[in-house]
Amino acid sequence: MKLLRLLFCLSLSIAFNADAQVKIIPFHNYVNVRGGINHSYYTFTIKKKATVAFLGGSITYNEGWRNKVCNYLKDHYPETNFRFITAGIPSLGSLPYAFRLKNDVLDSGKIDLLFLEAAVNDETNGTDSVVQVKALEGIIRHARKSNPSVDIIMMSFADPGKTRTYDEGKIPTSVANHELVAAHYRLPSINLAKAVRDKLKNAEFDWIKDFKDLHPSPFGQELYFSAIKELFAESEKVFRRLVMVKRHSKLPKPLSPKNFSEGDYFDIKLAEYNEGWKMDNNWNPQDHIDTRAGFVNVPVLSSVSLGAVLKLKFKGTAVGMAILSGPDAGIVNYRIDNGPEKQVDLFTQ
Repeated sequence: MKLLRLLFCLSLSIAFNADAQVKIIPFHNYVNVRGGINHSYYTFTIKKKATVAFLGGSITYNEGWRNKVCNYLKDHYPETNFRFITAGIPSLGSLPYAFRLKNDVLDSGKIDLLFLEAAVNDETNGTDSVVQVKALEGIIRHARKSNPSVDIIMMSFADPGKTRTYDEGKIPTSVANHELVAAHYRLPSINLAKAVRDKLKNAEFDWIKDFKDLHPSPFGQELYFSAIKELFAESEKVFRRLVMVKRHSKLPKPLSPKNFSEGDYFDIKLAEYNEGWKMDNNWNPQDHIDTRAGFVNVPVLSSVSLGAVLKLKFKGTAVGMAILSGPDAGIVNYRIDNGPEKQVDLFTQ
């Protein structure tokens, strides 16, 4: 019995010593405060009335880090009246964000703090690198034109592809673009893709057992929240040293002159179309496949007819169509201003 106890105690000692040898990498290595969020702290502490918006994909849409941030702000500033706008839509990235920003966020009133994440879906959706910059920059400029004082936090979340890219000694394109735009506009940013990769290499946790998926487990959500708290803490230090809170400086020269800073939705009723199209004000798929909230029971212009024609007049540097993906999505041939005809296969991975 004494021998068994001795062996058991010895094994526990070895296990604890092994854990003690793992030196936790601090999150401040992956947080860049830059211009900070001074306006937000002024709003939280002096005006005591603030609107915080979350623009992102499914990782923002799902409960987790976002809810933790909301609770954190309410707990730390109990006298402040907070309004939270949840504008996460699964599978969408920076390109559709640029066009839905006005409708989903800015039209709701003055925004004081905006969380923005698009790195996972930009990579997954195969969004062109140049388009990513145009879209991200467009979001920043559009938001700042709406409210020059708005603070914006840019975040790059983790996924296995980004971990592999870092392992190859490269920087994932979408992360690089997030940091490029954040640096140009002096926005705070958090590189969680790099943080997760480095912590995995440091044996602090396991992707499959602990993090689970690019849609993080509660463990992963807490990790994301911890990094955001680190940004809050470092930003607050900057704010406390200020004598006076100033507005953000004038917008710098754009990285891309053709950025999507005036992105907006067109009412589909403005389209001209032939009898091959049908306007359904409460659309649902006819094949009864799984759907997502927000993509059904909404107005949709649809067609199942070969050769159906649609025309839309617009003025601007870019135009697009919001397409509902599914097994019945077809092929679109299009041309702009009598230019060459091009084709897009709407098949989705």
